[in-house]
Amino acid sequence: MAQTGLGPHSLKWRIQCTGGFTAFPILTSPTTAAIVTAGSFLTLHYRLAGPAGDIINTFADKPATLSLGTGELSPAVEQRLLGLEEGAHTTFDLPAGEAFGERNAEMQQWVARTLLAKMSDPDERYAVGDVVQFPTPDGMGSYAGAVIASSDTAVQFDFNHPLAGQSVTFEVQLIGVL
Repeated sequence: MAQTGLGPHSLKWRIQCTGGFTAFPILTSPTTAAIVTAGSFLTLHYRLAGPAGDIINTFADKPATLSLGTGELSPAVEQRLLGLEEGAHTTFDLPAGEAFGERNAEMQQWVARTLLAKMSDPDERYAVGDVVQFPTPDGMGSYAGAVIASSDTAVQFDFNHPLAGQSVTFEVQLIGVL
């Protein structure tokens, strides 16, 4: 059988039996795993943990989908994903402060209860540890603050990322890369 000028690694032979046999080539291309690049759309399982344990873990549930460069992951975590191949399963340890920055005392703010009453239910009660969503000034997004103290007239929120100033472990299994 002629191979019509194709190299031996680009042909796959199939035998078909129909009262005799016929061999014919099936063209195949070498498969290479997709590589994570800036702007890649990813399907993945991941686990994000701090010193106290897991914060997010998708391994027991359905995988997550996200796009690099959109702020869904910290820049330090995204940087470590760049260059990984589809199918990779790896773990990164990031030193304190690298993943989500250092803790910033200026990110702890008192908010007057009168302002909170205008923004939500006036009878809302706030307890230490509660996480409250606030609208961004343009109204297009939101950010969260954790209650750390309260008084009769105000509630103090910590707007730092919960893992700011802490070491972080990030485990990832890349299922798909587009």
